[in-house]
Amino acid sequence: MRKAKPFIKWVGGKTQLISQLDGLLPYDFEQWDNVTYIEPFVGGGAMLFYMLQRYPNIRQAVINDINTDLITCYITVRDHPEELILYLRDIQDTYYTLQTEEGKKNFFLAVRSKYNEKKLDPIENTTMFFFLNRTCFNGLYRVNKKGLFNVPFGKYVNPQIFDEETIRKDSQLLQRVEILNSDFEQTLDYAHGNTLFYFDPPYRPLSDTSSFNDYTKEDFNDDAQIRLKEYCDKVHRAGHKFMLSNSDCKGKNEKDNFFDDLYAGYCIERVWAARYINSNPAKRGKLTEILVHNYKETKKNFSYENDMSNPQFVAEDITEK
Repeated sequence: MRKAKPFIKWVGGKTQLISQLDGLLPYDFEQWDNVTYIEPFVGGGAMLFYMLQRYPNIRQAVINDINTDLITCYITVRDHPEELILYLRDIQDTYYTLQTEEGKKNFFLAVRSKYNEKKLDPIENTTMFFFLNRTCFNGLYRVNKKGLFNVPFGKYVNPQIFDEETIRKDSQLLQRVEILNSDFEQTLDYAHGNTLFYFDPPYRPLSDTSSFNDYTKEDFNDDAQIRLKEYCDKVHRAGHKFMLSNSDCKGKNEKDNFFDDLYAGYCIERVWAARYINSNPAKRGKLTEILVHNYKETKKNFSYENDMSNPQFVAEDITEK
């Protein structure tokens, strides 16, 4: 049976890391009752779709993103899947009739220009979002300081613009999800009872030329990373659990302790990820990312402690905030 999964490409998507992230959830997460799950930076939604299908004890989910066009996509998929499918089928069929690369490129540029006028209704906007996502270079979403989408043409011959069964499955799952378009700090108002936050913010760049956090016209700089950490402190003090992903600065520069110092009071672990987005193929490959959490026992280390054939993992103590 087809499962719900991300309906768009998204740089930094977590599909490849799902098993590692699952192992770092609270050890007793499956036993929590009436769970509220919150993602303040939803992005492509890989973790969201996984969690909602894997853990039926999640009774309420809240997603948020400051990117208005992305949130419009989620709302449209949830509320108008069949109408969206008709629009997507039409733009895909039109694109497939074009016989030359030049013709496809000109069509892409025309769609991008109309999309950037910001005068579309939600279904038209979402249709063009899907189209640009599947036909632009590497599926990037990047905007300039004016908030205009500026990724170039991707030169794909006949890319699949959409999958209608994925849209229908995602729509069904999103029926029990509250969708917000605001600053990440607004999400604490939706935390009730047993709540787990998963933060997947724009990553801190590992170099001056490796930034792919231009999802909105506002930069997510080091000041924003510090503000996010202070928000994690609020979540912790409120008695909720959180896990957070980000780039591993030390993997690039051993002297860069930005995150290790920032989150020193919490558990910091490193997971392996693959890098696919780089103009230089030689710079693609495996690298580590950090995973921060405010609970001591994870599913991974709990299973180790109950299996003497495996080495025991011991997490660092968490300093009370």
